Amino acid sequence: MKEMLAWPEYCKSLAPAIVESCSKVPVSSGPGALVKALGHALPDWKFRHAMSRGGWYRLGGVLDLQGQRISDSLENWVEGALDERDGDMDQLIDDFADQRLFATRLVGQTHYLVASAGDDTDDFIQLEIEDLQEMRVHQLFTNEPGTLEELVDPRGGGEQPVPVGLPFYAFRRIQHIGAFLQRMLAQKPEPAPIHRMIHDWSLSSAASTSAFYNHWVIATREHLDRYHQPVFRAQPIATLAGEAPAFEVDANTSGLKLHEALSHFDRESGYPMAWFFHMLSTKAVPYWVAQTVVEDSLAGFAYLPQRDVEVVRSWLHRPYTV
Repeated sequence: MKEMLAWPEYCKSLAPAIVESCSKVPVSSGPGALVKALGHALPDWKFRHAMSRGGWYRLGGVLDLQGQRISDSLENWVEGALDERDGDMDQLIDDFADQRLFATRLVGQTHYLVASAGDDTDDFIQLEIEDLQEMRVHQLFTNEPGTLEELVDPRGGGEQPVPVGLPFYAFRRIQHIGAFLQRMLAQKPEPAPIHRMIHDWSLSSAASTSAFYNHWVIATREHLDRYHQPVFRAQPIATLAGEAPAFEVDANTSGLKLHEALSHFDRESGYPMAWFFHMLSTKAVPYWVAQTVVEDSLAGFAYLPQRDVEVVRSWLHRPYTV
């Protein structure tokens, strides 16, 4: 495995080949075609599609009535126009009253692709590629906006969105997850919940059955605080299609019946101890289960391997959620 400090630069070196692959693959051909193209472009890495996460959008640009592009950035255009008028929104509305200008929005979903980089739980590369389509969404100034937000992103009704062009793939981010988590620890040595989750996975039966990245991706964020120091965030997201398996037992359940419920949850999820990791994240399993599992073990009903009992016991002594 590469040195942790080398991973960010190495991942950056892969970006041009990924960008080129995105430009060549039509969205209509599906993520499978994207994976195939990446396999040709980067044969050393066996990327596979882990999950897609959609339902989001970001602000786009400005078009005139004929569809000619006035600006690629709605926010920059509006802020510049306001600055020219010393922040006078009424003046801005008056000046553009006779022009039919439209805002656009990039509607998208994020495809997460993963590839193994070694044997450790967090030793994998995660690639994020966006599937985007620009849509014309509302005419500017007709709602008599009083604030910048009401102008660029008004709530409520509005016009039916109109596609501006075909959907397209766009490279978003590639990173080595272990290196990112190490950067988090360098900033704040106390392990965050995501570090503890990774550690618990490595100690549990899950690690000997399946790779972490087969069942989870990690949404990461990085920004500067008011002191211009980097702040890192990492949130695990289950790659299950749809909702987590149902866990329908009451709080008085224990013994064989609880064992059956946990086994069913794990089978549906595809790996042992899935109930525990979903308890930490999706909350599909309630917290009382951990207490009861340990109590059952102490009473001699050992339906979990001892290594898993120890993971649960450790969590009870120092709980966390991710």
